[in-house]
Amino acid sequence: MAKQTLSVELISMPDNMLKTIYTACKTCYSAKLPYENYLNAPDEEKMLELIKRVIGSGHYSTIEHIQLTFAIQNVSRACTHQLVRHRHMSFSQKSQRYVKEKGEFDYIIPKTIEKNPELNKKFEEFIKLTSNLYQEFIEANIPAEDARSILPNAAASSLVASLNLRELIHLANLRLCTRAQLEIRMLVGAMVNEVIKKEPWLKPYLVPKCERLGYCDEDKSCGKMPVKEELLKTVQTV
Repeated sequence: MAKQTLSVELISMPDNMLKTIYTACKTCYSAKLPYENYLNAPDEEKMLELIKRVIGSGHYSTIEHIQLTFAIQNVSRACTHQLVRHRHMSFSQKSQRYVKEKGEFDYIIPKTIEKNPELNKKFEEFIKLTSNLYQEFIEANIPAEDARSILPNAAASSLVASLNLRELIHLANLRLCTRAQLEIRMLVGAMVNEVIKKEPWLKPYLVPKCERLGYCDEDKSCGKMPVKEELLKTVQTV
C-alpha cells in the first residue's frame, strides 16, 4: 500500500478516575469502609491533595486500579517489538500469520532515512521488491505464516494495548527519554497526550524520568539535566 502515519486513540478509561484513586488512597488511611470513602469523596482539589501526597510518597499501588486501553495504528514492527517488552501491559496485535498483505504492504520509514533523498529512494525500492516477492510466495500457496519471513521491521502494524496508570507513568518515564528511539517516543507521546487531554493533573507524572528525578541516570546524557554523579558532587560541596 504506502508509507503510513502514526495514529493513537484512547478507547477506554474510567469515567471516575480521580475518585477511584482517591478511594484507594483514603482507604489505606481511614477506618471507614472503602465504599463509604467513595460516596463521601470531597471536591477535586482536596482529592488531588491527598492523591499527590500519596503518589509522592511512592505508594503506587493506589494508581494500579486505573486501566487504560489504546487503539494504535501504523507503527512499525520494530516499534512494537520494543513496546511488548514492557511487562505489565496487554496486547492484541494484527497477526502476520492470519492477515495476508495485499499489494504493497504498509510501511514506516525512519525519519533519519526519510530526510536523505538518496537513501529514502533505495528504501522504497527495497520495500517494492520485498512486496513483490511476498506476493509471489502467496500466489504460490506459501502460507502467510511462512511468507511473512521476508517482511522487514519497517512493516506497519496495528494493535490494542492496555495498561494500568502506574505502568503508563513508567512507560512515559522511560520512553520519552531522548535516549529512546524516535518512533517509540512519538508513540508514547501520543498515548500520553490522549490521557492528559482528559486528566490534565497527570501531566507532571507523564514525562521523561529526568524531569521527575531532577537528574539523568543514563550512562550517556543529552545534557537536559545534570547527571547523577555531578549532582551528588554539587550537594557534597555545599
